[in-house]
Amino acid sequence: MGREVTLFKSEEKKSRTEVGDFLSQLADKVSDGQVVLKQGTEEITLDMPQGMILDIKVEDEEKSRGTQHSLEIE
Repeated sequence: MGREVTLFKSEEKKSRTEVGDFLSQLADKVSDGQVVLKQGTEEITLDMPQGMILDIKVEDEEKSRGTQHSLEIE
């Protein structure tokens, strides 16, 4: 099994509209072939290959305040 290294990580609270806008902009950059991610002084540029694997996962997690739904796109 290969070693996995995290090159960039970000977690922010955003509204549904803000998340939709971000995903739309991200989709355009993926289609263009290059994605630049920035947070503070951190920046990483990714050249997108022609073929990729899209992994989508939907989960429900029981919390003390009720069920938390999550959507993960990898």
